[in-house]
Amino acid sequence: MNYVYGGVSPIALPVSNNSANSPLALQDVFFFLRVRWPWIVSTITAFLAMAIVHLATAKPTFVADTQLLVMLPANTSETQRASAEDAFIEVQLQIAGSSDVLAATASALNLASDPDFADQPPSSKEIAKEWLMGLLSGRAEPSSEAQPGARTEEQKRIDRIIMRLRGMVTLRRSGRSTILQISAAASSPDKAAKIANAVAQEYIRKNIQMNAQAAQQYSQWLEKFVLEQQRELSEAANALTTFRANPRDQFKLAELRSAADARRALFESTLTRFTEAKQRISYPVSDATIVSAATPPLSKERPRSNLILSFSIAVGTGAGLMLAMIRHVGDRRIIRARQLIQAASLKSVTISGRRPAASSPAADASNGAFTLRTLDGMGELAAVVAGLRRRQRTVIGIVAVNPGAGASTTARDLAILTALSGSKTLLIDAAAPKSSLSAAMAPQAAIGLADVLDDASLIEKAVISVVPTLQFLPLGKVGRVTPAIRIGSGRTQWSFDALKKKYDTILVDLPAFSASPDANAIAPELDGVLVVTAYGRTSVDDAVRAIDSMRNVDGEILGAVINNAPARMLR
Repeated sequence: MNYVYGGVSPIALPVSNNSANSPLALQDVFFFLRVRWPWIVSTITAFLAMAIVHLATAKPTFVADTQLLVMLPANTSETQRASAEDAFIEVQLQIAGSSDVLAATASALNLASDPDFADQPPSSKEIAKEWLMGLLSGRAEPSSEAQPGARTEEQKRIDRIIMRLRGMVTLRRSGRSTILQISAAASSPDKAAKIANAVAQEYIRKNIQMNAQAAQQYSQWLEKFVLEQQRELSEAANALTTFRANPRDQFKLAELRSAADARRALFESTLTRFTEAKQRISYPVSDATIVSAATPPLSKERPRSNLILSFSIAVGTGAGLMLAMIRHVGDRRIIRARQLIQAASLKSVTISGRRPAASSPAADASNGAFTLRTLDGMGELAAVVAGLRRRQRTVIGIVAVNPGAGASTTARDLAILTALSGSKTLLIDAAAPKSSLSAAMAPQAAIGLADVLDDASLIEKAVISVVPTLQFLPLGKVGRVTPAIRIGSGRTQWSFDALKKKYDTILVDLPAFSASPDANAIAPELDGVLVVTAYGRTSVDDAVRAIDSMRNVDGEILGAVINNAPARMLR
């Protein structure tokens, strides 16, 4: 019959009186990252997932640019050029972005039949604007529906198309130069290039039309002025001819001749400008020239995948660190030995956990009938047990704060360790009413601790020899009162004093503190108690409450064990 037991890998930490006030150390940062990395990684993953979903569902936007060179009027002087240039460029930008240019662009490209324009429902902004305009017009004219100038649905649809087109087109000046840049954003590269070039063409057409209209108005004014100058020149010439026929005053003659020459020069100048104005009407010229036409862009402008992914990682990292710190600060579960050392003023805390059997060679000890196997890495805990024995701490109770913390496993492994070191060890099962040790190590035992308490002479029959240095006393049949309470009452025929003469170490497995009062009852009869907690499950407050309760009944707390720690905590 073979029993195979797994050992624990302990790390015993000494008491530190200055740990509570010590500054944050680098090892604390590493511990925080090692313990809370799932929070950080999960938060980054969530933000990355949202970014990927956005990139997958967002429509790509392509931007195409058209550049135009704006020429200032030739009659602008050098002194006026610097001050007039900014104003002239600003005027041209306003013309390029006017509703007339955008409406002509929409008509030229037939955007009314484009799904991106025609099939799109009105936005909330457009609905609010139309409602506000209708409300204002309704206040001014209560019978606005009967107004002959009321806007039709078709006109409103065209206005929405122009509004959407205005949102897609960006006009700006390139630095301090006279170059205008028209940028168009669309859902496809070809559409973006077509919109940018169409806006530029319609702007040039609008500019030519405005120059032609201005030349027409100027020529009309010059025509009247030429007729007036022609009449005045004719009058001056007639006066000079009449005076020459009968010259009496040479000074008067010179004055009339000078006036006639001035009228003729003014007439000729006005006639020249009138001819130029007529030419500008017939052959109008634009103030802007296309320098670089838009071509379909090779890559999308928005959304910017790299920027969005980088931003999501940065935000996710920050949010993950914040959530992890909040969780770390507010987490009262035991995940570090320092928590128990500081909160309960313990002398030592052992972190134990299970490693894979293949990670460490096995050590065997047998008496021919049983095989006990423990993993390597048990030296520290064995040293703790040996030190307790040297301090006359022979009878040691093992109690868990909450059920499932592994007190029975810890008691069994401690018994194996002491037995392998050569110390004669007795493991007692007092964890009534549920006994995992007795069920595993002596399922067929007829008598046990409960029977020995009634008749001390049964001790030799009740004890089971596992190996020469390790013996086990099962629980036996428990009545209404548990063995631990009976031992604590002192009204039994059996005590630990006789066992101390026979055994070097006596380990007593007790029920969990939160499930039974046995620990408080038997604690004064023991030389010391080891408190077992579960990593990530037992609360610091529960552990301190259990330790203080046993101290109040004069129980000596030798230390604590943090059980079931993950492998990363054992490195």
